[in-house]
Amino acid sequence: MEASFDLPKNIDKYLNYMTFIKSASPLTLKHYQIDLRQTFEYENLSDIKKHLWTEAELLTAVRAAFNRWAELSLASRNRKAATLKSFFSWAFDEGHTARDLSVQVICPRVPRKLPHFISVDEALAVLSALTQEQGKYHKERTLFLLLYGGGLRVSEACALRWDQIQFQQKTLRLIGKGSKERIVVVPELVIKSLLSWRKEFTGGEYVFGDSALNPRTAYEMVRQSGLRAGLLKPLHPHALRHSFATHLLTSGANLRTLQELLGHESLQATEKYTHLGIDHLARTMEKMHPLGKLKT
Repeated sequence: MEASFDLPKNIDKYLNYMTFIKSASPLTLKHYQIDLRQTFEYENLSDIKKHLWTEAELLTAVRAAFNRWAELSLASRNRKAATLKSFFSWAFDEGHTARDLSVQVICPRVPRKLPHFISVDEALAVLSALTQEQGKYHKERTLFLLLYGGGLRVSEACALRWDQIQFQQKTLRLIGKGSKERIVVVPELVIKSLLSWRKEFTGGEYVFGDSALNPRTAYEMVRQSGLRAGLLKPLHPHALRHSFATHLLTSGANLRTLQELLGHESLQATEKYTHLGIDHLARTMEKMHPLGKLKT
């Protein structure tokens, strides 16, 4: 017999589950709320029809929603599908549906985009541009080194506190996505920049001020840093994190190490960087393999 489903009650319970049990970030929760609201067409949960939904009605609403989303990008539709799969999987695990309806939600295939990154020479050019005028760009230089030297997410760098830094051990204790904690070892140059910046610092528990640095401010600081170095393409914080990963991988770091440093929950999220080292691998193969040394 098909189970009946109290939709508003279960949406509320699901969002609480994602908040308090799964520790989803505020941005992730916002997207979940938007996706569910658009799927079942309500402004407030009290707007939903006062009846118990059948599984057939739930799937009908999902199909109708995807028809409405036909003009959205593949990435947007994929995110919405992921939200619904998560919601229905939770509902089945909790015994609210007789069948796992998540298998009926098909995620559209999204072409994998290679992350934008800069070359080692470009990274050194940015560092040089921020070092030339002694102390003028100290704050920007410290932010750059945290992103490129430590591979931090921009949110992690913006919210970094002094008590999260172990100067002797050259480590940072970071709180990443889903409130997951990880320890990152950073180069000596990053530590020296932090120590030097702290001498100029006027006080406060955060590295960049009395409160966390606004991410928009951080984006603009990084963009301006790229302009000072004369980079041809706009520079943004994500590119520095991607460059950190790419340069480590091409220098011989393994994927598991990279996964830990980046704070990725699954190795799959780290594997995208393997596509970026093909040229380096090709040169290594040509240089090291016996057949590469043969003259034709």
